[in-house]
Amino acid sequence: MKRKIKFSVVFLVLLAVFLLLLGNTVIEYSAKNKTFTEVSKIDKNRVGLVLGTSKRRANGQINRYFKYRIKATVDLYNAGKIDFILVSGDNSNAFYDEPTDFKNELIKNGIPEHKIFLDFAGFRTLDSVVRAKHIFGQDRITIISQKFHNERAIFIAQRQGIDAIGYNAKDVSIKGGVKTQIREYFARTKALIDVVFAVKPKFMGPPIEIK
Repeated sequence: MKRKIKFSVVFLVLLAVFLLLLGNTVIEYSAKNKTFTEVSKIDKNRVGLVLGTSKRRANGQINRYFKYRIKATVDLYNAGKIDFILVSGDNSNAFYDEPTDFKNELIKNGIPEHKIFLDFAGFRTLDSVVRAKHIFGQDRITIISQKFHNERAIFIAQRQGIDAIGYNAKDVSIKGGVKTQIREYFARTKALIDVVFAVKPKFMGPPIEIK
């Protein structure tokens, strides 16, 4: 009996490791040559999809993932590489509003308000990407986030029939972002499973035209 339990535990551990490695490999392959770090080398798309994150960390300090995504978005817009910005993030309660935080900061950095559209139901990357197509009508987008996040979003976009490329915001150091990097391995496995089982966003809704 003990031997069977031990065998089952070892099998489950090996299966988990296999799935983690598989998810990472598939997503990296899907996004190969589709993410860019230089504005001059990326093609223009009408809409840039900014993936949300919290403005501040638990200790009250500015979240560098937020700060760097703002800069990347502003750089793209000022270089004429995008015409409109779709900010997609979590707005799950009255005290937490990622899209509005991004919008306010983008406006402070000179982006005209009428060029910014908000998706308040981007609770997950999958929701943000799927809704970009089915709610906001985008079949071709530039995704703006850190490289690891862009790769996962591009993988999801491809399975939705979206022609997506990614502009990589500056990443956070390994020391500062180690928890995020570890979570990313599990998120990639989850993304793979979501695609296999055709998981839908939490909310859909009526179409919204970006113009």
